[in-house]
Amino acid sequence: MKGMKTGGRKKGSPNKTTAFLKDAVLAAAERAGGDGGVVAYLTMQASLNPGPFLALLGKVLPMQITGADGGALQVVVQKFTGENE
Repeated sequence: MKGMKTGGRKKGSPNKTTAFLKDAVLAAAERAGGDGGVVAYLTMQASLNPGPFLALLGKVLPMQITGADGGALQVVVQKFTGENE
C-alpha cells in the first residue's frame, strides 16, 4: 500500500547507534578531562582549538532567541556621536 511504513524504527523511537555514539563521546571527554571531567576538557579545547569549539557551541545553543520571560526580543539601536552627552 502506498504511503504506509513497512519497516524500520517506529516513529519517535531513539536511534540506538546515535545514542551509543553520544555516550561514547561523553565518556571519552570525561576521561580526557581527568578530575575536572567534561567541563575541564571542553575548557581546554576552547583555548587550544577556538574555531572548532565555537562551531560546536553554535550547534548546542538554542536556535530560537527570546526576550525576558519568554517574550519578544527587543532590539535597541543607539547612535554614539563621540561627544559627552
